[in-house]
Amino acid sequence: MGIPVFILAGLLVHFVFLASIFDIYFSSPLVHGMTPQQTPLPPPAKRLVLFVADGLRADSLFELNSNNTPQAPYLRAILENNGSWGVSHTRVPTESRPGHVALIAGFYEDVSAVAKGWKENPVEFDSVFNESKYTWSWGSPDILPMFAKGATGDHVYTFCYTAESEDFGAQDAAKLDTWVFDHVKSFFNSSRSNQTLFSALNEEKVVLFLHLLGIDTNGHAHRPYSKEYKENIRKVDEGVKEIVSMLESFYGNDGKTAYILTSDHGMTDWGSHGAGHPSETLTPLIAWGAGVNYPQEATSQLFEDNFLKEWKLENLKRMDVNQADIAPLMASLIGVPFPLNSVGTLPLEYLNNSDHFKAESMFTNALQVLEQFKVKMSQKKRTTLSFLFTQFKPLSDSEQINFLKKARVYIQQQKYREAVSLCKTLINLALEGLSYYHTYDRLFLGLSIAVSFVGWTTYVILVIIKTHTTLIKAAQSNNKESTGPVYGFTFVGMIIAFFLLIQTSPWTYYVYCLLPVPIWYAVVRELRVIKDPAANLWSLPIGQSVGFLLICTLGIELLVFSFFYRSALTVGLLVFAGWPVITQLYVQAKRTTLSWTLLCVLLAVFPLMPVVGREPNIPLVVAAGLTTLLISCFSLASFSRSKNKYQSKEDLKVYFYQMFSIALSTYVVSSTHNSLKNKQGLPVFNQIISWTTLASSSALPLLSPTLLFQRLFSILLSLMATYLLLSTGYEALFPLVLSGLMLVWIQMEQEALQHYGLSLKPKLAVFNFAYATDITQFRQLHLDDIRRSFFFVFFIVTAFFGTGNIASINSFDPASVYCFLTVFSPFIMGGLLLLKVVIPFLLVACAFEAVQVTTQLSSKSLFLIVLVISDIMALHFFFLVKDYGSWLDIGTSISHYVLVMSLTIFMMLMNGLAQLLTTKRLELTRRTKHHST
Repeated sequence: MGIPVFILAGLLVHFVFLASIFDIYFSSPLVHGMTPQQTPLPPPAKRLVLFVADGLRADSLFELNSNNTPQAPYLRAILENNGSWGVSHTRVPTESRPGHVALIAGFYEDVSAVAKGWKENPVEFDSVFNESKYTWSWGSPDILPMFAKGATGDHVYTFCYTAESEDFGAQDAAKLDTWVFDHVKSFFNSSRSNQTLFSALNEEKVVLFLHLLGIDTNGHAHRPYSKEYKENIRKVDEGVKEIVSMLESFYGNDGKTAYILTSDHGMTDWGSHGAGHPSETLTPLIAWGAGVNYPQEATSQLFEDNFLKEWKLENLKRMDVNQADIAPLMASLIGVPFPLNSVGTLPLEYLNNSDHFKAESMFTNALQVLEQFKVKMSQKKRTTLSFLFTQFKPLSDSEQINFLKKARVYIQQQKYREAVSLCKTLINLALEGLSYYHTYDRLFLGLSIAVSFVGWTTYVILVIIKTHTTLIKAAQSNNKESTGPVYGFTFVGMIIAFFLLIQTSPWTYYVYCLLPVPIWYAVVRELRVIKDPAANLWSLPIGQSVGFLLICTLGIELLVFSFFYRSALTVGLLVFAGWPVITQLYVQAKRTTLSWTLLCVLLAVFPLMPVVGREPNIPLVVAAGLTTLLISCFSLASFSRSKNKYQSKEDLKVYFYQMFSIALSTYVVSSTHNSLKNKQGLPVFNQIISWTTLASSSALPLLSPTLLFQRLFSILLSLMATYLLLSTGYEALFPLVLSGLMLVWIQMEQEALQHYGLSLKPKLAVFNFAYATDITQFRQLHLDDIRRSFFFVFFIVTAFFGTGNIASINSFDPASVYCFLTVFSPFIMGGLLLLKVVIPFLLVACAFEAVQVTTQLSSKSLFLIVLVISDIMALHFFFLVKDYGSWLDIGTSISHYVLVMSLTIFMMLMNGLAQLLTTKRLELTRRTKHHST
């Protein structure tokens, strides 16, 4: 297989491996074609008002101030005297879109849908708004349109402020909530002179939705314990009081309005959300008005969080719900059909109604969930051969009929408690059944991918042995190969395809199930290669080989472990620090060894630090900038003393401009955060400088000399200028220490070369990247090259986990991008945060490029070893993927697999980018051509 074909095949195979996880674990849980279910009895409320205080934590609302006064006096009085309360438990990802979908539609959106956008509906789903007679909503343009777009007909109306209003650097983000309250008041005032609108507002089954984004925005900008966040809660409290008073007056105190206040997600102490920390998943729920229970006294309540005593609410019954349970609660209160895709269970404790109404409502809830189960089961039955179909036994057709008949009899006999209990059992079984059929094909799809994985890794190892080692000679010139395997694998492929065809399986199933056939055919073709190594194994030093394999295995396991515990990287780096001593390299390079050990120990500190996202520490960022400038001055002096000093004034101009960019970036970071702290917004000058620095950082290294150390240092300065602008604390020092270690690594590999007595050992001081491609005689692989490849993978993983983890990447903290923009723009902000993650990767990739060319090793052979290491890691994570336990565990396990799979494809792109940055040079003016040794 030629190199282009191999790369194309590798990319295709890895793309299938990566895509498979979304098909197996992230497929949409939604089904369509259900019959709407509605409680037959008259509802207690004609209208419902839903307040969603975006980003409001449960403890922030319920806790008392230092002087024992409530944070929100009006809402505190409501839960003590008029309504019911509890904590709503959200699921990961704790973001606005999935949170609102769970609240209003009653189901937990799959991750693939979340990834498709904040405003659009990637999948059609039903909601309480859609089932209402009319819904009017006010608030953010990021949330409201998706419920209007998914609604049938023209009965969901939205009133949004502009996207530019969502400014994290604004003087007062609470104005977003004030805008909502003011527009609701003016809307109702205008209805008095608009008979059509007035009549519509007085209809039954009306929903008013107030989305309040100020608390979330202030939390991001100032943190949840700030004066701004707490003051915003007070303003929301006052606003809710005014709206309730206005509505009661408008409707003549008819007692037919139900109110619910809750939040889509919470927020960490450092102002981010997205992961599964309790501060993000525990949100408040207060309900009052028509059909809602009054406060209930409680003597002893036990909750894991132990908040009751702290909130001084231990005497009032706390009724916790899952976030999806709020949708059926709202539907029940105003008498609309339960959302078709809802998986919530109606929290009866919140209802102030007859036992008959509660039993009928729970029966409706059970029918609605059972409808989904029946549709899902029929879909799976239709696409599976009858003799292979295994039914979900607890809910066979006869069992379903028995449950429904028994529940109906209980209601007719007025045994309402028994009816409710039976309906809850039916709901739980139906939800289990939904999960059962949703994951029905998971086992055989997973096995297909695992078989492909093992085959691909085996094939790559055989290619390495065949083309990049001296183990094989004669085996490469075999006689004409047998056609037996071709016919055999073709027959197997046809059987699999036929089996899938008669089951009318999706086209992706063909890809996953047929992929092992060509992969294992390629393995069988190359298996003849293994004949010679098997014969020559005894000639190898067995002890050394076994020991090396054991070390490699331990190394890979350490890398896998580091995904769960960042401190494993610290252990690895400390082992690396002793590498020169173990291999006797310190004898010939004592000064370099000392630098290597020191930098390994310094870098080992970062994985022990708390994940980035805590309180900003701008002085550390400034210190990193000043340290970079100091190192630049020493480097300039060093380059001037060397034989290959800068060749022209243009070279010096580029270097000085980069130093100037570092100084400017340091100033901009300090200035911007001071300005935001003083509520003066993002200065336009700072914003221009930031974007200019970002735009120039990729081009500036291409203007510098292609001499090894000068080019690498130029790359560091350009990337460091951008990284400083994206930093908020100690992580600003990370690229400096990492780059220092990378430069020493290049020198250490040079010292290691003489172990193999290579004739050409280039001097690093005069090595020129531009002429590296002239080396045509690449040597064969040695055992030490496996160690080089492992070092590269280890440093790549360290570049990612050195200052963060999966949760920190998932949690959204906009403080990192304040130098570029403060107005909420998820895609631009996400892109900038991704760039921050990529910069350390790029520094490692450039160093690895230098190691490759200076050790005269073909990039293909080293990349193949890297491919094997990363694929073995990916196979680990494939088997570690969970579909049980907490949602954080499930999400983290899938994220690990996706990350490692992306790593292989990503490293190919990084290597290409590193080659461009190290070898190419832009000539802006005509220069005198210089010579290189």
